[in-house]
Amino acid sequence: MLPYINIPFEWLSGVIGASPDELKLIFSFLLSYPLAGLLKRVPDARPEYKNLFIIGGGVFYLVGLFSLWTGLRTLFIASAGTYALAHYLRTSPYMPWMAFFFLMGHMAVNQLARQFADNPAEIDITGAQMVLVMKLSAFAWNVADGTLPEDQLSDFQKSRRIIKLPSLLDYAGYVLFFPSLMTGPAFDYNEYRGWVDCTMFDVPANIDPAKKPPTRKKRRIPRSGTPAMWKLAGGLTWIWVFLNLSKWYNVDALLNDEAGASGFLRRVLIMHMVGFTTRAKYYGVWSMAEGSCILAGLGYNGVDPVTGKVSWNRLQNINPWGVELAQNSRAYLENWNMNTNKWLRYYIYLRVTPRNRKPGFRASLATFVTSAFWHGFYPGYYMTFVLASFVQTAAKHFRRNVRPFFLDPATQKPLPTKKYYDIASWFATQATFSFVVAPFVILRADLSFLAWQRVYFYAIITTGASMAFFASPAKTHLKKMLDKRAARALGVPGASRDAAGKMARSASSDSISSRAQEPVLGLSADPGRDIDEALQELREEVEKARAEMEKGKAPVVSRNGSVEGKKES
Repeated sequence: MLPYINIPFEWLSGVIGASPDELKLIFSFLLSYPLAGLLKRVPDARPEYKNLFIIGGGVFYLVGLFSLWTGLRTLFIASAGTYALAHYLRTSPYMPWMAFFFLMGHMAVNQLARQFADNPAEIDITGAQMVLVMKLSAFAWNVADGTLPEDQLSDFQKSRRIIKLPSLLDYAGYVLFFPSLMTGPAFDYNEYRGWVDCTMFDVPANIDPAKKPPTRKKRRIPRSGTPAMWKLAGGLTWIWVFLNLSKWYNVDALLNDEAGASGFLRRVLIMHMVGFTTRAKYYGVWSMAEGSCILAGLGYNGVDPVTGKVSWNRLQNINPWGVELAQNSRAYLENWNMNTNKWLRYYIYLRVTPRNRKPGFRASLATFVTSAFWHGFYPGYYMTFVLASFVQTAAKHFRRNVRPFFLDPATQKPLPTKKYYDIASWFATQATFSFVVAPFVILRADLSFLAWQRVYFYAIITTGASMAFFASPAKTHLKKMLDKRAARALGVPGASRDAAGKMARSASSDSISSRAQEPVLGLSADPGRDIDEALQELREEVEKARAEMEKGKAPVVSRNGSVEGKKES
């Protein structure tokens, strides 16, 4: 740590109330803006200078500002180990999985150490390591994809694959990219390389030259000051909201005697405001980090060929209003920690699924376990994850079986009464998730149960009651009512009423595409379906093994976990 650098933060801590490390973290986000401005001015033809500048900035943050010498060592071990695996085992199909388990295991050691230290106000390396795990596990998969023929790759894999291992300088720059070092956002190596060598800013041939994004002097990086400043302003506003509300709405406000003596609605309001205040901190931190990435140019995401408007949302990690105004659980989760969602989808959910097969129970389970393990080991995390999975299931039933009553059955356009459904859905979603995420904030299991008990476990009761309702004959009755409405509206005779009802339901269903069945933040979209699939897979494996035994062939377990017959010689 630089001499005397702690003095202003300790003084400001006494004035504001935040810890010195939290203030230093905010300072690092602010400092990233002038540094990103300087980085942007490094000549485009000298990518090695950009890498050196980035490495210097990253080391300054870790050592000069936070004195994280052990943290620097931690990042070195993770990045060196992953690079060595990619270099020496590049063609092995097990390489990316070896890197994944190495990174997750290494991170788990540090997360447990932080948990036992029990000092949440102190900044340690686990936040930066969580970001790095996403980056490096993706890197290992991208290297593995670079060894495969194109006909075995999706469009996403083709855009991210690494055919030639990067130099150590490029790799170190990718690892230590200072604007997103401490809190993200994460990104893939090819995105970083495209930014360093400026190929990211190549304008497609179909773009009118008059609509090319404006640049300064001879730089290829478009002007990004205005969108970056908007992100900064938004981030600072959310930090201001957090600093002011946290005086009244913190974990203690949920658990103290005063809260216990207040009325039920007051306790629910306090629980909601504690969650909102916590989210405000993340809104601010992630918005500020994204803004500095935009200022450096890495947030560039192409230009609209019609309007010429530049998009800067490549690294967007949060949509605050998408969360606060969400009317269903999926929208709530999809707008939160968006880059983690992408990582779980592209590098866990789809990777555990064999080629030419649809993801099933194993993919959902692997994604859930990874998401939970990646966050850490506090019991509160797992209480939130498990309950949120069931909330998603209940919400899906309402959307499939209740929402269509507020849509025109012929055109699927909203009826005048739809606004009442939207208001009720918003209120139910926000109230339910205020309850669901409370353990994520409190962390301890006993205190989380106390907070839930004080609001009479309302979200567990309503979720359980909803699932019981839709498991009863009432669900069949609702479907028949929808069929009748659709048949009348479409003029379909009674004999074809079921088909008309199916048309109406499918138009309003969440599951119209396979994407809707994918986990969000590792949370299953339908735990019941996953359990059914697991049982079905088990039955199929047993039947297959039995058939092989009857043929006189000893069953053997293949590397992918399926049972195969051993051929006779």
